[in-house]
Amino acid sequence: MKSSRENLNIVVVGHVDHGKSTLIGRLLYDTNSLPDGAIEKVKKISKEEGKKFEYAFLLDAFEEEQRQGITIDITMIRFFTKKRDYVIIDAPGHKEFLKNMVSGAASAEAAILVIDANEGIQEQSKRHGYILSLLGIKKVYVAVNKMDLVDYSEERYNEIVEQFNKFLNNLNIYPMGYIPISAFLGDNVASKSDKMPWYNGDSILESMDKIEKEKGIEHKSLRLPIQDIYKFDSKRIIAGRIESGSLSVGDEIVFCPSGKTTKVKSLEFWQKKDNKNQVSAGMSVGITVEDEFYNKRGEVIVHKEDIAATSNFFNANIFWLGKEPLKKGKKYRLKIATQEIEVQIDKIKKVIDAATLEHKENTEVVNKNDVAEVIVKSNSLICFDTFNKNEAMGRFVIIDNYNTSGGGIILGTAETSKNNVQNIKSAINSIERESRMGQKGKVIWITGLDDEVNSKIAVKLEKELFDAGKKVYYLNTNSLTEGIIDNKVNAIANFAKMFSDNGLVTIVSNVSKFSKERKYAKDIIGKSKYIEVFVDEKNNTENEEYEKSDYPVISVALNNNDDFVDKSDELLDIISLS
Repeated sequence: MKSSRENLNIVVVGHVDHGKSTLIGRLLYDTNSLPDGAIEKVKKISKEEGKKFEYAFLLDAFEEEQRQGITIDITMIRFFTKKRDYVIIDAPGHKEFLKNMVSGAASAEAAILVIDANEGIQEQSKRHGYILSLLGIKKVYVAVNKMDLVDYSEERYNEIVEQFNKFLNNLNIYPMGYIPISAFLGDNVASKSDKMPWYNGDSILESMDKIEKEKGIEHKSLRLPIQDIYKFDSKRIIAGRIESGSLSVGDEIVFCPSGKTTKVKSLEFWQKKDNKNQVSAGMSVGITVEDEFYNKRGEVIVHKEDIAATSNFFNANIFWLGKEPLKKGKKYRLKIATQEIEVQIDKIKKVIDAATLEHKENTEVVNKNDVAEVIVKSNSLICFDTFNKNEAMGRFVIIDNYNTSGGGIILGTAETSKNNVQNIKSAINSIERESRMGQKGKVIWITGLDDEVNSKIAVKLEKELFDAGKKVYYLNTNSLTEGIIDNKVNAIANFAKMFSDNGLVTIVSNVSKFSKERKYAKDIIGKSKYIEVFVDEKNNTENEEYEKSDYPVISVALNNNDDFVDKSDELLDIISLS
């Protein structure tokens, strides 16, 4: 059986006319990766237009592009060497490169930055260097192109290396190497050139083959952003692409940022040959879960033991490309993976000129082509990772008036402005807390039409459980919800969830006569932790004022309040807190 070959994504960037497209075209030509007749076709078109043949024309997919002499969109070029398969990402400008990189459409693992030996380092060369730093791309080669135009001068080459190294080192980018080349003539592209005997390093292709690919993304934390929900007959299939980690049937999972927990019921497949017990990073999958609660696009599925950060604030580096300046306090749309959220810039900590690295602090705007460190604020919770931990969940784009106007990477949760409240994820998860408590957290939701009866039963049940050695707390919802007018059940359920996540058996007494209220509470708390007790003190289980739940509940029919003491053992057995 043929073993699968390694694949590596490389982006090629550089100032306009410095020769990056020519370099890519030459790589395709020298590795015999072009379709039959491609060279002849391009030469014919060039001749018809009265132009000199250029290897850059090999990248143009359509004759119209060749006639215009420009490259109009990002291009993904595939070729291979003996060692591995390559995807070369040719970005026509830094705007398209940034847009595609931060949106995940072009996930480069390494970069080749092209500089014209004759023209030297330009502002856009420095901006591209900054973008590479901004996006965390550390594996960088610098190709010093058009060496034939400077008579293959070692002195000119060393001058550029010294100047650009000084700039890149300030960005914590330390190139893996500088390679003097002539892309058009093929010098040091596919093989070593005898025209530069003073250069002892590798050619472009040899250098590319020496780049070590990052291993083990399938062993990182599970991150599965939900793309959509599909309904087939009675099934609700959650679909998305696994950005990192792996997932199996039976895994306990959490939906972020809502915090709902459940287990994976099945991994769906179209054909029997695609049936798998486990799926991993890079796969587009469909799953079903044990609990039927509301899910939506943008939520992220994670394992319970390694939950992503959830907050209204995060600290970020951004690169702004919009026509209008980025303004503090203005509302924008922000996209992280499949999440799309309304945000505003809470604070612009500093603005950096990408070409000079000079910066100014506490400004109100970020101008086009500037880089800034900012605090982003949203009204709704955002699920994210730092870029260093997970690239797909740590990069974002900013939309202004339907245009992709900027993007960047997340550095972590942030300090907030005065009077803002920040939701920062704890470093201790619920499994660790339950282990320390020596019991599983549960919520016993006692409901029925007589609030006084419910409360008395809750108090007695708390005492029974306490005497049985359980760590238990009765959440008095009457005092809890004083002053809360809207959505009392929501508030109670969130408090109960917080207590149960800390390993407490939490008892709630609440009339909540509508089934949708109790279902909402169960969704917040999680099916595995939620136990509902229906109390009918009049033995009238058909009471029309009360909407029964559409899932199993424990029904305790009582003639008077004191009867509960005699039924306590039976109730405790049914509740089962194991």
